[in-house]
Amino acid sequence: MRIGIDLGGTKIEAVVMSAEGEIVLRRRIPSPAENYIRIVDAIVDLVATLEGELGAACQIGIGTPGAPSLGTGLMKNCNSTEMNNKPLLRDLEQRLGREIRMANDANCFALSEAIDGAGRHGASVFGVILGTGVGGGLVIDQRLQIGRNAIGGEWGHIPMPRVSERRSCYCGQYDCVETYLCGGGLLRTARQYLPDLHDSRELASLAEAGHLEAQSVLRTYSQQLASALAIVVNIVDPDVIVLGGGVSNISALYDTLPELMSAAVFGNDYRTDILPARYGDSSGVRGAAWLWPAM
Repeated sequence: MRIGIDLGGTKIEAVVMSAEGEIVLRRRIPSPAENYIRIVDAIVDLVATLEGELGAACQIGIGTPGAPSLGTGLMKNCNSTEMNNKPLLRDLEQRLGREIRMANDANCFALSEAIDGAGRHGASVFGVILGTGVGGGLVIDQRLQIGRNAIGGEWGHIPMPRVSERRSCYCGQYDCVETYLCGGGLLRTARQYLPDLHDSRELASLAEAGHLEAQSVLRTYSQQLASALAIVVNIVDPDVIVLGGGVSNISALYDTLPELMSAAVFGNDYRTDILPARYGDSSGVRGAAWLWPAM
């Protein structure tokens, strides 16, 4: 049995998963806000609870916002900034008394969807998170491609093509893909035309009802998404792209993206499937469990 843990900004979810991918137990708790020590305590308590109910010790995989530096072991690139420069992996291994496997949450998402999710029939899978942030992970032959700098797949922090708004990003750069394609980025664009808009679901509903400005905003978003993904396709050329996160639930994206991608990629001959995640919000925690033995 494996325990997978998805450490999010607002919640911590943990599951016990069998070798066949069956979820045996699941627990979810609020994430202690901006308090590193309490985050560590909460993870240790969750593991104790699950192993107590199961009656056995498990291998543990954890998906995190950011990743441990391969040089120092300290966390980096976390949008939950209280974890940056903290030895999260070392602290948890000391507290739990065993080896733990840890990866970026987008990598965990990609791994889950590559092993038994929407991308399971592809040899190379690029997993995309379009949610509070924008992340990505690359899996080839069911193995994560973490990279020399532990930033493999981090397409959310490349510059968005053909924009000049200078939207600031928490990473310190401007006009990162994340600042346009995350949920908040979409709303920022939309509210220039629809100032009372509440969320992306309302935007999608308005577009489906024929609201011209909502349709125009979604068209702009789809074009920006295609432009950013075309960079990934031109470099990696994956068999499958799997979309997750709240914005990925806008069904119109799957209708418009293939044509836009064909126009954006080199050579205009585009064949890569773009699919919604099979496991939705559960992909991250499943992928954390799949870090054993797939990493």
